[in-house]
Amino acid sequence: MIRPRIRHASYAFLLSFLSLFATGCQTAMSNTDHPHEAGSFRKNSFPLKFTDHNFSAYCFSTIGCKVFYHGRYDVEDRDDEVSSPLMGPDHLQHLDAVRVGIQNFPPPAIVSWRSKDGAYHEAKIDLDEIFKDRRIVHNVDERDIPDNASVADPDILLVVNDRTISVYMKAFIPLKHQRDPGNKYSALSHDAILVYAKTY
Repeated sequence: MIRPRIRHASYAFLLSFLSLFATGCQTAMSNTDHPHEAGSFRKNSFPLKFTDHNFSAYCFSTIGCKVFYHGRYDVEDRDDEVSSPLMGPDHLQHLDAVRVGIQNFPPPAIVSWRSKDGAYHEAKIDLDEIFKDRRIVHNVDERDIPDNASVADPDILLVVNDRTISVYMKAFIPLKHQRDPGNKYSALSHDAILVYAKTY
């Protein structure tokens, strides 16, 4: 079974890294208007948009699941291989993308699998269409995002669960204030947001 490993990113490191850009460094989301003038920056344009993305696919409660995207299989189970069940919302929140820096957008992902009842399914998932407006999907009020914060490429997760294919987006969104007062690493949102779902 070929299955992507979950990326264990250091939230502390990421928060520190993003904070560097929040102080006025030049980035794609936070360009300096006058490179030689210390502290100058261009405010973010809302809604936030993206030109590259990270990707991984996961299969749960399936038989012989295969997901092909951007020239390779992200999942390539044997035809008789049964995948484990999804263990709930917390399990989903711990999934991350491990293929990084993919330019928007390759051809559709090709998915084939059998659901728990043995029925065979095939699908093409067109991420170009799903994310046609190129918006970074998140659940943060834009007023809570620093004007000069840098937002890295978002994760796109394709999840096959029995008969349903779902597509989620996860993005590291810097916040103006800590979610957990006293925890300096909590000024960051990284939630999996459902963008698309279809049951076959």
